[in-house]
Amino acid sequence: MAELINPVLKGFHPDPSFLCVGQDWYLATSTFEWWPGVRLFHSRDLAHWERLPSPLTRKSQLDLTGVADSGGVWAPHLSWCDGKFYLIYSNVHNFGGTFYDVDNYLVTASDIRGPWSEPVFLNSSGFDPSLFHAPDGRKYLLNMAAEYRTWKVRFAGIMMQEYSEAEGKLIGEPKMLWRGSSSRTTEGPALYYKDGWYYLFCAEGGTGVRHCEVVLRSRHIDGPYERGPYEPLITAWPYPANPLQKAGHASMAQGADGSWFLAHLCGRPVGPDKDCILGRETAIQPLEWRDGWPCLQGGTDEPRLTVETPYPDCPVPADSAEGVDWAEEFDAPVWDDRLQSLRQPLGDRASLTARPGWLRLYGAQSLESRFTQSLLAARQQHFNCRVETSIDFDPLDYHHTAGLVYYYDNNSHYYLALTRDERLGRVLTLMRRRLKQFDMPIGAGVPVPDGALTLRLETNTATAQFYWSADGEKFAAIGPELDATVLSDDAPERILHENRFTGAFVGICCQDLTGQRRCADFDYFRYTSLE
Repeated sequence: MAELINPVLKGFHPDPSFLCVGQDWYLATSTFEWWPGVRLFHSRDLAHWERLPSPLTRKSQLDLTGVADSGGVWAPHLSWCDGKFYLIYSNVHNFGGTFYDVDNYLVTASDIRGPWSEPVFLNSSGFDPSLFHAPDGRKYLLNMAAEYRTWKVRFAGIMMQEYSEAEGKLIGEPKMLWRGSSSRTTEGPALYYKDGWYYLFCAEGGTGVRHCEVVLRSRHIDGPYERGPYEPLITAWPYPANPLQKAGHASMAQGADGSWFLAHLCGRPVGPDKDCILGRETAIQPLEWRDGWPCLQGGTDEPRLTVETPYPDCPVPADSAEGVDWAEEFDAPVWDDRLQSLRQPLGDRASLTARPGWLRLYGAQSLESRFTQSLLAARQQHFNCRVETSIDFDPLDYHHTAGLVYYYDNNSHYYLALTRDERLGRVLTLMRRRLKQFDMPIGAGVPVPDGALTLRLETNTATAQFYWSADGEKFAAIGPELDATVLSDDAPERILHENRFTGAFVGICCQDLTGQRRCADFDYFRYTSLE
């Protein structure tokens, strides 16, 4: 039998939506401002997961231009009915102030690998939408209801409205199903039907350490919904020693053999401030039913690190396996889909044919831009890892930069940049943007010879260090040891009192602040776990 070790999707993979069709298990997770939108995964044993093509690959499906850091695609919901896959998703344009400006959409596909349809607009009343396929054949959209009036609860409750597939729109009037509990921040609704009961799953307590999942049920889809005896269904708040914290935002599914499992988000904190550098991840727990209520196996509410499944081991192809060492040599017509861009496809800002065997990036806007960047980056999935690239770049002046970036968002990143100084010539320098504060700790930088250079980043849990080499063999550290906790989803909230929801990425990038598209070439990108 397979044994899974949580989290099953390491690194930034939050808000899992869980589904089983026949022998096949699927997960969908949020991507926020990263392009393309929504990550899909497939497994036969729940322990080994393979990446599937992203469903939102066209700007006609998703336009993230200008969205706020940690905006964009929140909490997708994946379902299947009558031979068709349905994917519901939010595009959050603005949040964090008084209002949520968010649009919710639906796309469909007959094959999980696509192609996926053009989107159907649903509503804008709140985020975390999901679609319920009722036993009578009708369909219903659920989402949290956002509130802006200062004397009301900001998360007003869970709304439901019927969706007409024939008309491609919501019909009838929305109904309030539940206004939430004292844990507040009621979100992430999902509805299930079993044995004459409608079960309403909701996330509560915020997405931090008090996060949890609650379950209610009713004999009628419109309610009223009653709370169950196993509440919360899952949480890590009472268990500070558990390595899986922030447990919540859950989704359940039943296998063909009758087994039930729960997918939920979690975070693995490090350091005295318990920062989750890898972001919010996805874990899986076994479920059982007691007196008509779902509960974690054994009746506990505490997440488990190791879980036995009833399925034989089913490893997936190495080139699509999630969470393993990998390399992109830029020899194929397309690059590895672990590499993602920000907010929009790179388009003509990247070429794999201009210099065969290399990726050419054409310089665009700065790393602080929410619009046009030339950046490709991959999730950090291990606390200790090495990322390496080879760069060939001839900058004319300080407006031209290219190199290796350790990135959380526009306001928090570390950048080992190859550029040119008027006095020193071609140099490697370090740019630090730490929670909106910018500095260059080694000034103009270190003069380097002409030709290709090898750049490297090594992480060591809560710290990181850049290195460089002229020959690819002898490496020298450059710049100070870096505080990796700045790139966690906790640091902005703790220090700036701002919410952020993604995770640390490592990538390659190129900027031309003159707008003339000075280009840089990259020979490879390699990710290696050091754990």
